[in-house]
Amino acid sequence: MTIKNITVLGSGIMGHGIAQVSAMAGYTVVLRDIEQQFLDKAMEKIKWSLDKLVSKQKITEQQGVEIFSRIKPVVDLKEALKDCDLMIEVVPEIMELKKKVYAEVDKVALAKTVFASNTSTLPITEIASTTSRPERFIGIHFFNPPQLMKLVEVIPGQKTSKELVDTTINFVRSVSKEPVLCKKDVPGFIVNRLFIPLVHEAAYAMDRTGSTKEEIDSAVKFRLHFPMGIFELADFTGMDV
Repeated sequence: MTIKNITVLGSGIMGHGIAQVSAMAGYTVVLRDIEQQFLDKAMEKIKWSLDKLVSKQKITEQQGVEIFSRIKPVVDLKEALKDCDLMIEVVPEIMELKKKVYAEVDKVALAKTVFASNTSTLPITEIASTTSRPERFIGIHFFNPPQLMKLVEVIPGQKTSKELVDTTINFVRSVSKEPVLCKKDVPGFIVNRLFIPLVHEAAYAMDRTGSTKEEIDSAVKFRLHFPMGIFELADFTGMDV
């Protein structure tokens, strides 16, 4: 499997970040969303992020221009998928919505196109089973914000081919990220399987001891040496998600 052209479905915080890191690695990227206004906002944010990298002398001004030019915003789904090798879906964490999106994508995607979901907790096997290509379907979970966070979870479904697992790991490395393979498609994969119980325990501790959120977060940061407090991180990643 050769990956050159990437389509990112969804241009929110994660979507435009994944598009940016892919373009920075030299890939040709199509960023797709349902309305032009969403894409305009996303492209503005990518430009701002690249300008910041230029100001910090991480990339040159010319490199910033070249990276930005590799990202093409598109509304029409068929056009967005027309020469796609890898499609990364970054729509909200609602199973029915994801299934609806894949039903549409399955009709117009080329046979060569590999499907990847950026879901943080939903079962890859279940989403894959709604498509005609479960063996060419994989989970590829970037963390927020994708431009800065190094870790990426790679989650095969029950029918994902070994070749696709290897290709995905190589892709993650090619965008300067650290892949970690989740060998079993379990709820929460690796990171959220650890993190969600931590959030629950923090909430139980607050209820049980009468401590404040700030006290629990301070203990976690300054005694356990976590980079962020449990409640702080839950709030940052989005309690609604």
